[in-house]
Amino acid sequence: MAEQSGHAFDQAWLTWPELPKGTKGTYRQPWMTRVIASSKTDMGQTASRELQRGLERLFGVNIEILDQMDQGESGVWLGTLANFRLESIARDISVEQMADLEGMGEEAYAIWPLGPGVAVVGASDRGLLYGAFSLIRQMATMTSLQDMVGQNAPANPLRMLDHWDNLDGSVERGYAGGSLFFSQGQVLPPSSRLTAYARLLASVGINAVAINNVNVHGEESYFITPKHLADLAALAERFRGYAIRLFLSVNFASPVEIGGLSTADPLDEAVQQWWQDKAALIYSYIPDFGGFVVKADSEFRPGPFTYGRDHADGANLLARALAPYGGLVIWRCFVYDCQTDWRNRKLDRARAAFDHFVKLDGRFADHVILQIKNGPIDFQVREPVSPLLGAMAHTHQMLELQITQEYTGQQRDLCYLVPQWKEVLDFDTYAKGPSSTIAEVASGKGLDRRLGGIAGVANAGNDPYWTGHPLAQANFYGFGRLAWDPKLASTQITAEWIHQTLGHAPLLVDALSSMLHDSWRIYESYTAPLGVGFMVNPGHHYGPNVDGYEYSKWGTYHFADHHGIGVDRTEATGTGYVGQYREPHRSIYEDVQSCPDELLLFFHHVAYGHRLGSGKTVIQHIYDSHFEGAEAARGLLARWQQISREVPAQWAERVAERLAWQVQNAEEWRDVVNTYFYRKTGIGDERGRFIVP
Repeated sequence: MAEQSGHAFDQAWLTWPELPKGTKGTYRQPWMTRVIASSKTDMGQTASRELQRGLERLFGVNIEILDQMDQGESGVWLGTLANFRLESIARDISVEQMADLEGMGEEAYAIWPLGPGVAVVGASDRGLLYGAFSLIRQMATMTSLQDMVGQNAPANPLRMLDHWDNLDGSVERGYAGGSLFFSQGQVLPPSSRLTAYARLLASVGINAVAINNVNVHGEESYFITPKHLADLAALAERFRGYAIRLFLSVNFASPVEIGGLSTADPLDEAVQQWWQDKAALIYSYIPDFGGFVVKADSEFRPGPFTYGRDHADGANLLARALAPYGGLVIWRCFVYDCQTDWRNRKLDRARAAFDHFVKLDGRFADHVILQIKNGPIDFQVREPVSPLLGAMAHTHQMLELQITQEYTGQQRDLCYLVPQWKEVLDFDTYAKGPSSTIAEVASGKGLDRRLGGIAGVANAGNDPYWTGHPLAQANFYGFGRLAWDPKLASTQITAEWIHQTLGHAPLLVDALSSMLHDSWRIYESYTAPLGVGFMVNPGHHYGPNVDGYEYSKWGTYHFADHHGIGVDRTEATGTGYVGQYREPHRSIYEDVQSCPDELLLFFHHVAYGHRLGSGKTVIQHIYDSHFEGAEAARGLLARWQQISREVPAQWAERVAERLAWQVQNAEEWRDVVNTYFYRKTGIGDERGRFIVP
């Protein structure tokens, strides 16, 4: 990959720009020049090399890796808890501290003081790898040594990326070039690019990756056969070195489509045996195979409904096949009727996932995790949190987020999603009373379940910057950090990414932080108003088309007419969707006066003259937000131009190009949406603004 001014574009946040000179002394440079690598395993050696590389870049010095620390010397000691207990240095740490670390699980790590230096101790080699990256990250953000000390473990057992990559090299909803794994009908051999990707994932604690599209096409169905398993095993081996397990999306109808059976009925004994044989075959190639991701009975994908069975029957079929090997079935809950009659205003796509799955609580096998999108529709810029999250006390659940920006700018427009995700994670479901947040529910802890996690639809491809828009790397990074620790502040995550990716200049850090944090609200303001969603061009979903899905089969309506706009989802007069929430949310959303403005049109059909909490009418809010959003998009470009000299020229040019594109897109949204509603309502803008061609 091209480099300029010492910047390796393909290393993203592992660039680790050199620290300012005054900062280096903070870390007592003499001890910092030595890494004592006690773990001799492959992963332990990888952790040592990563720490060496990071320290060399941050401090501009040569770092020596030693096998042991001589008496009286100091350095950065790196090893597992088992290594630590065998070393004489362990006398400085209490038995209780070591026991606490061991009890936090294999992925935990500790940073403990060790004379003038530090010890990075992993509960296992996986924890050691995460600890090494943590030390680099904290030094890159100039964290004091005192604040580094402590123990850390992931909140979520499963921290996963779902790639929607196809064997021909294309990526469904991909905005960053072609696939990292496939090209022209072939599985690509492991490469330095794949290693670079695995490093990125490990550095933020991602421990699982599904590499193929949930919409499994014909040839991809053969991934679970010898035709492709040897090639996939090579990818799994490369990921394994960075503590990442490989998953595959599978076709529920595979017994028929590639197996020669006449049925895929989950209760048929021949079908059950077929999947058991396939599981044994997969694990003979990939001993640590993670399991299956399944999209079934959704958007024309085959599933158990064909045979009069339900989702529990289908998921349990696969779980029984994988259970002897510890594999998981991740069953997606994105299930709805995509043949909706738009004239029937009692039908509601938002209800679908809850209605399908809640009645099955307690019937899913222990190796099944239900994967639930953050909202009830489909990754819109603004949706309420899905009421299905936390609604099933006896079923493993995990949260699904979309990192790739299908409905939030497609990595052409800047839209930093970490603040949105924080709102989702902090939402209180009241599943077990107050403080039953989505973060707690997804991790499993909030429902007293042993499995859980967060999956993100990946936004990376073979683009030189990984994500098309270079600043979209911040979403990739932020997802990993939140999956590890949902309590992290957005501001901390943002600062970490900037320091590790672009540098430490105060002007750059402050200005870029504000750009990122403003961008989600800016994007929301010039696109769909007040939570209504889906005013996009059908098919590719970029750019405005107010009625694009209004009279279609997909169930994504706004019901705008001459008098009003919005979907009545109340229990009193609407679809009853509000009733899927626990109190107090049920009452808040039911009442048009207490419903939050930003979700008003998701829950209520109101007149254009309805007054919002802000005091504005709905129609004036639409006009104002779209004018203001377009102006704010122009402001993003102006701010970037002020700081672009602080970053490599190629970065500056690519980002400026994307922001200029965003300005045009925002103006198109402003003009199309405001003109539509002026013509629909006949109500003019109170401020007398006009659309000028």
